[in-house]
Amino acid sequence: MSEIIEENNEDEQKELEDQDSSQKPNDSKKGQKTKNKNQLNNYVAITVVLFVTFMGVCKIKSDNVVQAMQKAQADRIDTWSFYQARNLRSEIAKSTVAQLKLQSLAAQQPKVRAEYGREIAKYEAIATKQDQEKNKLQQQALDAEKLYEQLNVHDDQFDLSEAAFALAIALLAMTSLTQKGWLYGAAMVPAAFGLFMGLAGLLNWDYHPDVLTKYLSDNITHKTQHQITTLPYPQVKSTNL
Repeated sequence: MSEIIEENNEDEQKELEDQDSSQKPNDSKKGQKTKNKNQLNNYVAITVVLFVTFMGVCKIKSDNVVQAMQKAQADRIDTWSFYQARNLRSEIAKSTVAQLKLQSLAAQQPKVRAEYGREIAKYEAIATKQDQEKNKLQQQALDAEKLYEQLNVHDDQFDLSEAAFALAIALLAMTSLTQKGWLYGAAMVPAAFGLFMGLAGLLNWDYHPDVLTKYLSDNITHKTQHQITTLPYPQVKSTNL
């Protein structure tokens, strides 16, 4: 009887050892999967922090660029307004000179002609001065316009950088959810483009993706022009006074 009991105990021990041996590989596989998952999530978290930090630096620079663009735009508008005012003054002075010359021809007395001569010289000086000031204002307006275009290039660079990093962060979120390593590699493609464009804006590089920006701006411009051209012209009714 005791021999039968010992044999049963030995069989139970063997079964337990077999179960333990079968569970150990499964536990090791689960542990490895958990370790890989945690490692991938750690990579994703660190990468997102780096991307957001770089985007924050670019955001500060982008805001400064936008403020400079607004100032350049305001200076350009004000300068062209002064230019038009100087031009109007010059044309009025030249018209006055022409009228005075015609009137001086009809004058008979020398004193009257002398007065006309002084007035003509006065308005000719005014016209010359206004033309000189007008040319200076024109150059200032062109410089402000050139500055605005240069700043607009850097503003486009920061916009493209932000869009690329937003796409990269979205792919990293999908990586964390699906645990697909290839998505992490795919997220690095737009991130590399965003990094390049951000550095171009920060370091004042002249690189500008004209094809992409032209395509985006042309769509907006075409749509706006189409909406404007479809508007009916207002009908002006004439009234007899």
